[in-house]
Amino acid sequence: MANAFSEVKGITIQHFIIIHKVEKIKELLLYDELNLTEISYRLHYSSVAHLSNQFKKITGLTPTFYKQLKSKRRKNLEDL
Repeated sequence: MANAFSEVKGITIQHFIIIHKVEKIKELLLYDELNLTEISYRLHYSSVAHLSNQFKKITGLTPTFYKQLKSKRRKNLEDL
């Protein structure tokens, strides 16, 4: 099954899951209701450091920088 998945999607199942978890992290960061510790717990990461490392590998940004970037962008749009 894993081989068939990789052939169809072009990535491993594990990488697919990580990408989707990072998308969920982005969403939760934008809602600004949970801190990174709570997000890492909810998404079953072993630590905030592990979450941050995977997030940075996928996005090239730290979760904190991503959140700041999106907050600034949202504020700029509101000022228009």
